[in-house]
Amino acid sequence: MSTYALRRILQMIPSLFIVSVAVFMLVHIIPGDPAKIIGGPNATPEQLQALTHRFGLDQPLWKQYFIWLGHALTGDMGESYINNYPVNRMIAQRIPATLELALAAAIVAVVIAFPLGILAALKPGSPIDFASTVFAALSFAVPGFWLAILMILVFSLALAWLPPSGRPDFGEEPVAHIKSLIMPALVLGVAMAARVARYLRSAMLEVLDQDYTRTARAKGLRERVVVIRHVLRNALIPVITVLGLQTGDLLSGAIIVESVFAWPGVGRLTVQAIGWRDYSLLQADVLYIVLAFMIVNLLTDLTYGFIDPRIRYA
Repeated sequence: MSTYALRRILQMIPSLFIVSVAVFMLVHIIPGDPAKIIGGPNATPEQLQALTHRFGLDQPLWKQYFIWLGHALTGDMGESYINNYPVNRMIAQRIPATLELALAAAIVAVVIAFPLGILAALKPGSPIDFASTVFAALSFAVPGFWLAILMILVFSLALAWLPPSGRPDFGEEPVAHIKSLIMPALVLGVAMAARVARYLRSAMLEVLDQDYTRTARAKGLRERVVVIRHVLRNALIPVITVLGLQTGDLLSGAIIVESVFAWPGVGRLTVQAIGWRDYSLLQADVLYIVLAFMIVNLLTDLTYGFIDPRIRYA
C-alpha cells in the first residue's frame, strides 16, 4: 500500500502543474484591473502605471507565470495586492475555520445519514423509507443559500437563538463560538446527509440480497451482527466514495455558506480575492482547493483497503 500511496503522490505533481497553468490563465482573464481597484477611482494614469509595474502586470503572461511558478516552488505564494500581506499566512489563518466547519458538518451528516440509510434499507417501503426519500428529495431541491437565509430569518431574527453570522474566538467566547457554528454546520451537513443516506440505502439493499447475507442469517447470527459485520461493512465502499467527494467540497471551503454566514474560511477568502482581483491570493486559494481534493481522494482510496481486505494495491 505504501508503494501505491507514493505513486499516487508523484502523480499529483504533473496534475498540479497543469492546474497551475489553467488557473493562472483563467485568473488573468477575469474582467477588472487590480491597479484600478487598489488605486481607487481618483487614481491618476501615472499612479495606475506605477501599480501595474509594481505587481509585474505589464509583463507578458508567460513571463508572469514562470516568475510566479519559481516562487511557488520554493513555497512562496507571494503577497496580497490589497494589503501586502503574505498569501501563505492569509490562507493559513483561514484554514482552521474551514476545517472546523467541515468537521462539524461531517459529524452532522454521519449522525443523520447512517441511521436513516440503514433503517430505510432494512425496512423498504415503510414510513421511514418514505421519510428518507422525502428528506433526500427536499435536500436535493433546496439550494444551500436559500436554506441558510431561511435559518437566519427563523433562528436569528425571529427566535434570537443563534447569531446570524461571524465566528467569535473560542478562547474568549466559547458559547457564542459554538452557537455561531450550528447553522452553517447544519446547512452543509443536511445536504451531505441526504446524498450519503441514499447511497447507503442502495448499497445495503444490494448486499442484503447476496448469498453470504442469507448464509449468515441461516447460521443463526443475530440480526445486529449480520447488519454490522456483513451488510454494512460490504456496503461502505460506495458510501466512502461519496463521503470523500463531499469532504473534498467541505475542505475546499463551502463558498456560498461561508459567504452567507460571514464565516472566515477559505471559501469566503476566495470570494473576496475575486472581488479584489487579487491574482496572487486567488491563485493560491484555487491551488489549495485542488490539493485538498487530491489528498482527500488519496485517503479515500487508501481507506478502501482497510474496509475491504479483498482490495489490494498491486
